[in-house]
Amino acid sequence: MTTTGTSTGALGGLLDGPPAVVAAGVDVFSGALRAQGVSVADVDWRPPGLGDAADLTALALDPRRAAANRTAVERVLAAGSVLVDVRPAREVLGMEGRTLLHSGPPLTWEAASGPMRGALVGACLFEGWASTVEEAEALLASGGVELEPCHHRSAVGPMAGVTSPSMWAWCLEDPVNGGRAYCNLNEGLGKVLRMGAFNQEVLTRLAWMRDVLGPLLARAVRSMAEPLDVKAVLAQMLQMGDEGHNRNRAGSLMTLRELSPALAALDAPSDDVAAALRFIGGNEHFFLNLGMPTAKLAMDAARDVPGSTLVTVMARNGTEFGVQTAGTGDRWFTGPAQTPVGLFLGDYGPEDANPDIGDSAIMETYGVGGFSMAAAPAIVRFVGGTVPDALATTERMYQLTLAENPAMAIPILGFRGAPTGIDVLAVARTGWLPQINTGMAGRVAGTGQVGAGLVQPPRECFEGALAALAQEARAAA
Repeated sequence: MTTTGTSTGALGGLLDGPPAVVAAGVDVFSGALRAQGVSVADVDWRPPGLGDAADLTALALDPRRAAANRTAVERVLAAGSVLVDVRPAREVLGMEGRTLLHSGPPLTWEAASGPMRGALVGACLFEGWASTVEEAEALLASGGVELEPCHHRSAVGPMAGVTSPSMWAWCLEDPVNGGRAYCNLNEGLGKVLRMGAFNQEVLTRLAWMRDVLGPLLARAVRSMAEPLDVKAVLAQMLQMGDEGHNRNRAGSLMTLRELSPALAALDAPSDDVAAALRFIGGNEHFFLNLGMPTAKLAMDAARDVPGSTLVTVMARNGTEFGVQTAGTGDRWFTGPAQTPVGLFLGDYGPEDANPDIGDSAIMETYGVGGFSMAAAPAIVRFVGGTVPDALATTERMYQLTLAENPAMAIPILGFRGAPTGIDVLAVARTGWLPQINTGMAGRVAGTGQVGAGLVQPPRECFEGALAALAQEARAAA
């Protein structure tokens, strides 16, 4: 901020004249000031590059990089995704004994945030491993439950991402590369386990999903003459106003359209079928748990390509944010999770929001979600900002990515392919960080969802990835 004035006091005239504000960022900030009559000058400022200059140079000069990135990108763009089954998590994820999967990089009970603790407690109650909250907390604190990231078992989970053995999981397959990926079923919005809620309403819903919804979906999916092409549904969503992360209305309705005939044809109690259809139809985020493993399949196809700087995973556990890259395999590069900025439900405010949480940033890793906000300008009503912000965000993400995905076309940009394949080197050179739009869980365990907004990874993730990739480049030279 700069001011004009004649005073020579301790403040040098700082308060003598009206403020003149220079704003760098989304329009919502400068717009709020203008509404109060403040003069604002908007500038397109970019932060300095990140990481060590020597590492950046080593990576930029790596002779393997161009060919490696072409290989990684080709695998990502070629990957498909079809729904092949719905099965209990214990069967497809090898969850023996007392094991719970969670979102983000590895985590201990001691380091877990409020919503993660709430979801873990709720899962223990749901599985019958504890009969009270206190018993569940003691069990988790004693190490009586094994905690493991969803990503370590080819799975993904939104928000807390907690998946227990009795939950049912979508089973998706990549017919091109042969991979498989999994995700539990979406509970809906509000007070749900993935947001850290664990009251009786949550446990009753989970029991119904285990006993009724899961078995019905399994029978319906297995009876379909052709498997559901989930990648095709995701592509259509972007042409119907969804971006595939926080807005899934069109995708959920298309999924309902595809599943309804098979569900209606089942030899099952009509009340159960009606309840299942009503639940799917009333859950705008039902498709998210199909979209996430679709993105997971594509990004997993690019794993273990020496010399590639492409990011294969962005995930958060509510305490740390972690990334993985094609050139460094399963190694995690982490930093402190940031708290999203956005819009809040009811009387909730910024002080109620937990730091960023969830595997759903796999959507941005794939090039949709926050990267394709231009396809869904209505999303700004849910996460904040303006329509110009949404368009500008997508345009900026093209500068951080290695390719445009022709399958994920954005109508308002002349059907330009979504910016896909985050490049660690591009992030380091520009200092710009990937944009994610996300839900916000309450900081206190048991609260549930408090809002939705925008967030970016911490710089430390990309600085760590840059250093590791540079070390690999030097070793290969």
